[in-house]
Amino acid sequence: MRGKGMIDDYIAIDWGSTQLRAWHVQHGDCIHSLNLPVGVSRLKGQAPRDIFQRYIAPWRGNRNIPVMMAGMIGSEAGWQTVPYLDCPVRLEDIGSQCQRVDENVWIVPGLKTVRDGACNVMRGEETQLLGAAQLSPASCYVLPGTHCKWVWSPQASIEDFTTVMTGELHHLLLSHSLIGHALPEQQEDAAAFRQGLATGVDSPALLPKLFETRARWLLGALKKESVSDYLSGLLIGAELVTQTGQRQPSSVTLVGAEPLLMRYQAAFDLLGITVSQCSGDSAFLQGIKRIINDGY
Repeated sequence: MRGKGMIDDYIAIDWGSTQLRAWHVQHGDCIHSLNLPVGVSRLKGQAPRDIFQRYIAPWRGNRNIPVMMAGMIGSEAGWQTVPYLDCPVRLEDIGSQCQRVDENVWIVPGLKTVRDGACNVMRGEETQLLGAAQLSPASCYVLPGTHCKWVWSPQASIEDFTTVMTGELHHLLLSHSLIGHALPEQQEDAAAFRQGLATGVDSPALLPKLFETRARWLLGALKKESVSDYLSGLLIGAELVTQTGQRQPSSVTLVGAEPLLMRYQAAFDLLGITVSQCSGDSAFLQGIKRIINDGY
C-alpha cells in the first residue's frame, strides 16, 4: 500500500531494544502517547503482536488507521525480520521499502553498509534521519547514544555511516572495570567533563588514557564522585577527533536528547566546528510523517 495525499491520522512507534514508545497523531497533534519498558529484549515470552493488541490497537478503534513502526522491532528478535537496505540509498527510497506485518501495520527497514571489509547496521536511526533532513539539513548527522551513529549524507542520500560505542563503553568501564571499582555515587561535575573532553581531544589514542583515569582518582587529581563525567568527556573528545579527522564535514546536525546533545555540542565547540541541533523525538515523528505521506 502507498500513501495517497495528506494522511492526518496515524500511529508512530519507536520500538527499540528496551523501550516501546508510541504516538497517535491526529490533525498534527499528539492525542495519545506511551512509553513502556517492553522493548524486544524485554518481552519475557510475550509476542510483539500481543503487546501491540493490548496497548496500541485500542487507539485505532474500528478505524484501520496506518501504523508505522521503526527500530529493533524489525530485527530477528522483533515482530518480523525486515531486511536491511544497502547504502548508498536515497532518503526518499527508505519509506518505499516498508514491510507489512499486519493489517495496515508496517515496519521501516534498517540500513547496512558493507565496504572494504567493514560492516555496519542501523535500525530506527534511519527514520530520525528522514525527519532531520527536513528539519535541519546537513551533510553529516551525529546521533549520540549508547551506540553513536555518524552518518554522511550529501545530496539527499545516505552514502555511509559508522557506529561508535561511546555510551556503552562508558557504562562498561564505569561499572565493570577497575576505573569504576569502589567508587561512591557519581555527581554531576561540568569542570571534570571539560577536563576529560580536553584530554580526549588532545590525546585521542584512548588505551593509555583509560588507565590514567583510574590513576587520577587514586592519586587525588580527580574527585572520586566526578569520574563518570571525566570519563564521558574523555570518550566523547576522542570520538570526535577520530571521526572528524577521517572526513571533514561541511555541515553537521546533532540529533538526539538534550543532555547528550549538550555534551557533544561542547565537544564540537572545542574543535571549532559549528553544528545545529534537532530533537530526536521531533526528527523521528517528522520521519514517520514523511513516510506516511510520501508513500510506503
